[in-house]
Amino acid sequence: MAKFTENRLWESASAKIIKNSITIILLVYTAIAVVLIGNTFLSSFKSKDDLIKNTLGLPRSFTLDSFRYILLEDSFGRYFLNSIVLTVLSVALLVFLASMVAYGISKFRFRGNGVLQTYFLIGLMFPIQLGILPLFIMLTKMHLNNTLFGLILLYAANMSFDVYVFSKFFKGVPNSLSESARIDGANEFTIFIQIIMPLSKPVLFTAGLISFVQIWNDFYMPLVFLTKPSVRTLTLAVYTYMSNFLAKWNYVFAAVSMALIPIIIVFFLFSDQIVAGLTGGAVKE
Repeated sequence: MAKFTENRLWESASAKIIKNSITIILLVYTAIAVVLIGNTFLSSFKSKDDLIKNTLGLPRSFTLDSFRYILLEDSFGRYFLNSIVLTVLSVALLVFLASMVAYGISKFRFRGNGVLQTYFLIGLMFPIQLGILPLFIMLTKMHLNNTLFGLILLYAANMSFDVYVFSKFFKGVPNSLSESARIDGANEFTIFIQIIMPLSKPVLFTAGLISFVQIWNDFYMPLVFLTKPSVRTLTLAVYTYMSNFLAKWNYVFAAVSMALIPIIIVFFLFSDQIVAGLTGGAVKE
């Protein structure tokens, strides 16, 4: 009995040490991230001369010259709008299609159901960038290269993660809800839109927010498929300033700050929804 108690105390102490160690690591990582983000925002209010002589310190005098240049003299406003249109439409189409696919996989039994689930799980292991050449050829033949619509279709097709998250949630939704609706004469689309989707708000926010961040910050896909200046996105604009970093590094900080603002706002507003969505579907019928 004494040995059992000793083992339990040892396991409890080990678990506490591991928990405290993870907490310390996360706190250090958070502190580093906050310092770097804070320095980026502060540097965006510095002049070029102030950045050279006072790289890590507080601004000696706050100036909006960098923001004035990128917004008024450059086409940064257009790039910002392009990113908003691309991200919002891609996320909306992606979440809608992925939720429909996941509902069909989770709630219907048909030949090939298991194969289809495996197909989407395998898709989690292979990034869309691996198929960049056939995708480029396909969009070119469809005359959708250098268009936001073409890239929106590619983002919407990259739905493996979203299908997985929705499937996990839908499997926990009681079948009695849809069966009652069928008895009342509702068709499958009505059941999906009016019953299932309202219940799926937490996971909708989760999938939408994660996809929003990924698409908003994506650099590789716009670099390949959006070469015209008129359809350039924020990440490409930042890259343009970075290519001539020594001459325009004050503009780099301003551009990065502008690109970070929507991400920070979204996470502050909907961080609780992300946690709720990831834990959704944990309880099954």
